[in-house]
Amino acid sequence: MANTLQSKKRARQTERVTAINKARRSRIRTFLRKVEEAIAGGNAEAAAEALKVAQPELMRGVTKGVYHKNTASRKISRLASRVKALSKA
Repeated sequence: MANTLQSKKRARQTERVTAINKARRSRIRTFLRKVEEAIAGGNAEAAAEALKVAQPELMRGVTKGVYHKNTASRKISRLASRVKALSKA
């Protein structure tokens, strides 16, 4: 348990930032889920559109410190290749 004033303040700040990051992560997952659902539905146009909307959200998560840059790039790359394969088929 925090004892000093500074450690109490840091605990409050951590609590607030954790809630913000949790909301950001949840929002990003929602966008990714929309892409996944479009791919599963076999709709290439909807999947491409959903991916186009999800990419900036995911990279915003990188700038805010929610995701690592390579993790976001990997997710985008894998989704893009699946969308591309769907449009070819």
